[in-house]
Amino acid sequence: MSNTPGDEFPAPTRRELLKPLEYLGGAGIAGIFTGVIVLMVTRDWALAGIFAAAAFIVVLVVLALTVLSFKPDEREIADLAEQGSTEEPPAADPREGLH
Repeated sequence: MSNTPGDEFPAPTRRELLKPLEYLGGAGIAGIFTGVIVLMVTRDWALAGIFAAAAFIVVLVVLALTVLSFKPDEREIADLAEQGSTEEPPAADPREGLH
C-alpha cells in the first residue's frame, strides 16, 4: 500500500500554494525599495545591498511571526478536524488558583 499525499489529505488550493510567494514578494519589494533609497542617498552599492538584504530579512521575519499569531477561524478548524487532526485543549493557567 503506497502512502501518497493524495490518499490522506486533499490537494492544497492554488491560493494555499502561492501564499508563501506572496510573503517573499512583499519582503522582496520592501528590500528593493530600501536598497534604492539607500543607493540614492549614499551612492554606495555595498551599503545599499546590505540595507536591502537586512530589510528583506526583517520584513520576512515580521510577516512570518504575524501570520503565526493569527488564530484559526471556524472554517480552518473544520478543515483540520476533517483531516483528522486533533487539537489539544489549551493548558490551564498555573496562576489561576492563587487568589
